Amino acid sequence: MRVALLGLSQSGKKTFFTLLTARDARQGAGLPALKPGETLEGIAPIHDGRVDTLAALCKPEATKYAENHIVLCPDVVPGDAKREWLEAARRCDLLCLVVRAFTAAEVYHPAGSVDHGRDRQTLEVELLLADLELIEKRLERLSKEKRADQAPQLAQEEQTLTKLKAVIETGMKLAPPTLQPHEMESIRSLNLLIIKPVIWVFNVDEDRLSAKLGRESETVFMVSCRIEQEIMDLPPADREAYLKDLGLTASGVDRLNQAAYDALGLRSFFTIGQDEVRAWTIRKGSTAPTAAGKVHSDIERGFIRVEIIKFDDMVAAGSEAQAKAHGKMQVKGRDYVIEDGDICHFRFNV
Repeated sequence: MRVALLGLSQSGKKTFFTLLTARDARQGAGLPALKPGETLEGIAPIHDGRVDTLAALCKPEATKYAENHIVLCPDVVPGDAKREWLEAARRCDLLCLVVRAFTAAEVYHPAGSVDHGRDRQTLEVELLLADLELIEKRLERLSKEKRADQAPQLAQEEQTLTKLKAVIETGMKLAPPTLQPHEMESIRSLNLLIIKPVIWVFNVDEDRLSAKLGRESETVFMVSCRIEQEIMDLPPADREAYLKDLGLTASGVDRLNQAAYDALGLRSFFTIGQDEVRAWTIRKGSTAPTAAGKVHSDIERGFIRVEIIKFDDMVAAGSEAQAKAHGKMQVKGRDYVIEDGDICHFRFNV
């Protein structure tokens, strides 16, 4: 799944990109400047403590976390009709919007002053205007190309777009509207921004991590890039105590990565062995054969059954062998819906 990282110039999104993709944020200034329409892409590991727990039990040669695919988009420039960021954002599944709220005088602000409320509104309006322009063009085209053989589909699309146009014009708020499945399907190909999940990230000073800057209905994170870098610099064994001193249970980067994963309706299952303990990503509601296909297409094609051990049962037993000895392994068929945290061993024949 692809996460678009968007923001105005000097919001800190490039630094945040380096942190999300597990790089040294101090390298952010050294990242290449994005050319018009160009993006920078990276992989953000989702640090799941369950993977660490299973690795401690199984002692594998390697471990692998689930991942988000992060796309750093060009700056959103107010009033710029070219919208170099737009195509990349439309191709992504989730929007992560970075707003500057830190006051460092040495970091230039294009507007001449730091005002997170103003910048947030500017960013929000720019995204909505891009959608509104597309909706109006599409509605104009629909009025000209209705044909008898497509009338029901086109009528539904026109109705849904008219509804969204009214939502944007009356509220100018970037919040996914309530749409029925058939309404969503009628406009899916347009990749409108307003129907994508949104996470707001306010890049704050170190003493404002507990600030409340977003709307109650939104997914909002206060993140200090300086503190996130300090966390990254610490040995893993020392991070928990440092976070506790800050009143946090996890770093901002880890919390945001998990929030993106959850917002997209994703779940993790695990495979374990001496060679590797690994988290795999599936959509909520995926059946066992679909999950098997994430491991290898041959396993999905030749799927016979899946042997399941629940994560908590595995931890309580202390090993896979003990979990089986205590009757904690379940055998499921192709209709079984994989649950978050299932430890899976797929049986197949090709």
